[in-house]
Amino acid sequence: MDNPNTLTLEAHDDKDNGLLKLVKSWENCLTGLEQRFNNVHEFRVALNKFSIAHGFEYTFKTNKSRYVIANCKAEGCPWSVRATRLSTTKLFLIKKMSETHTCGAGKNSSRHPKVSSKLVKFLVKEKLRDAPNAKPREISDGILQDYGFKARYSQVWRGIESAKEKPQVPYEDGYNQLPSLFKQIVENNPGSIATLITREELSFHCLFVSLQASLHGFKNGCRPLLFLDTMTIKSKYQSELLTATALNGNEGIFPLAFAVVDIVNDDNWHWFLMQLKSALSIFQPITFVADRQMGFKKPISMIFKNSHHGYCLRRLTEGLKRDLEGSCTEEALQVIVTHFHDAARASSLDGFRNSIENIRNISPEACEWILQSGPEHWTNSLFQGSRYGHFSSDVAETFYSWVTELPVIPIAKLIETICCKIMELMNTQQSDSSQWSTKLTPAVELKLQQQILKANMLQVPVSLGSTFEVCDSLGAINVVNIDLWDCSCREWQLKGFPCCHAVAVLQQSDRCLYDYCSEYFTIDAFRSTYSKSINPVVTVDMAAVKKKSSVIEVRPPALYYVSGPSKKRKKEYRHKGDFKRPMHCSNCQGAGHNRATCHISS
Repeated sequence: MDNPNTLTLEAHDDKDNGLLKLVKSWENCLTGLEQRFNNVHEFRVALNKFSIAHGFEYTFKTNKSRYVIANCKAEGCPWSVRATRLSTTKLFLIKKMSETHTCGAGKNSSRHPKVSSKLVKFLVKEKLRDAPNAKPREISDGILQDYGFKARYSQVWRGIESAKEKPQVPYEDGYNQLPSLFKQIVENNPGSIATLITREELSFHCLFVSLQASLHGFKNGCRPLLFLDTMTIKSKYQSELLTATALNGNEGIFPLAFAVVDIVNDDNWHWFLMQLKSALSIFQPITFVADRQMGFKKPISMIFKNSHHGYCLRRLTEGLKRDLEGSCTEEALQVIVTHFHDAARASSLDGFRNSIENIRNISPEACEWILQSGPEHWTNSLFQGSRYGHFSSDVAETFYSWVTELPVIPIAKLIETICCKIMELMNTQQSDSSQWSTKLTPAVELKLQQQILKANMLQVPVSLGSTFEVCDSLGAINVVNIDLWDCSCREWQLKGFPCCHAVAVLQQSDRCLYDYCSEYFTIDAFRSTYSKSINPVVTVDMAAVKKKSSVIEVRPPALYYVSGPSKKRKKEYRHKGDFKRPMHCSNCQGAGHNRATCHISS
């Protein structure tokens, strides 16, 4: 396999001396036969630095804890190195090493391979020796200043974590770490909300976290639109993750808040939303996209006044398929689902009614199910909230999917990891937006350009007022009012930027299209979303745990997680007595005789 390269050296003229000094110091990291290293990790780091100094890349033929063979990646180049571990120690010894390359390695000092994340960790560790409390961005700037290449924020952060080398905390002790971790969250990120609830016997009940940078970003740059979802956490105890996620102006996810509870029910969702309302402290109406079941007993509008609950279309579709299973064919069900989605996206009542009538003609039972599911909560033609074209609540799965892939880890470490992931996401988005030069975010800019292409095929008669009639090639007419930002197709109102009809009118009127787009889609709003940074938080080390071992603040929950019904062993049929395989004839395929005794002539 190839060495894991992730960063590229980018030498600058004014940094050449620092870069050459770094490379020069790595030229003799590998000296030849019988050279010793304290462990295999030290050998791999030396090999990586050696390859950078001599300008070649390598692949591992064998990469194990006891035995490593690496070859030059260039085709036909004979260079290789082989090292093994001394029998009863961790020492690593070079047993074989070629002296020459035929690929030209070392002849061009400017041709350097990419720098691996492990080398970044090494440089971070060196920086921490001089400044133990240095922040990730300070270290990244220091590496750029000294060596001439820019290390990513997330990799520097991992390097800091790796340098700590703290031992793993026992799983149950992770709950007792939560108070100190939450104290860190609030102290390192003033304005953040970190709430921990325990039961009478001090057993864990639930927690809520919303970082100040997320709260500020949502209130100052995001649309008032939230997606509520849940997923199961791998745990020794029953644990569920509740999430509230927004969208930034580039249609990317923006984690706002999360909670860990023992079970998903109306009471825990109600508690989560109460915490969220207290954290936001705003009175602006919010549109929520969530599962229909969430609002049965305690509607969201009980907590967020004047809010709107849009039902998750994916969950509705799953329920429709489940309830209609067996009552119609698979092909018919697929057609019903297609019409159902058309009904959800219909911007007019006529379009909605046409789709419903198509479903009724296929299955009256399906039609009745759909009409009873609360269309005012999921179809564009009736829904009063602003979903901006989004119908499913699972937008956060792309961010939180890693949670389900994690092994069972202490809950404090899980919370720390989620905060770290959010921090990395915020810094990445902040960095990316610094390169943008358009008025709108790239995703919305592309959508607007698509509307401009469609507008070229439309006709707009001259009008003296602000209302225009736009005619397409089929003779269909849509009415546009540019003062009210309104079009009879309702796409402008639903999505927040001009539809093709509005674009045609605005272009004819010599109006700037950007002035008629929602402010949430501007780059200024996007940068406001990520204007605040998140300071890292870490779980305490084992030494601190031992010092406080006599103080129990939070115990594990009493309810153990049950993974599912036990699997019953399939009983095998065992024939009593001697088993004799029945005879079959290969000529007539009959039973009880063979080809030799078959009465049918072959």
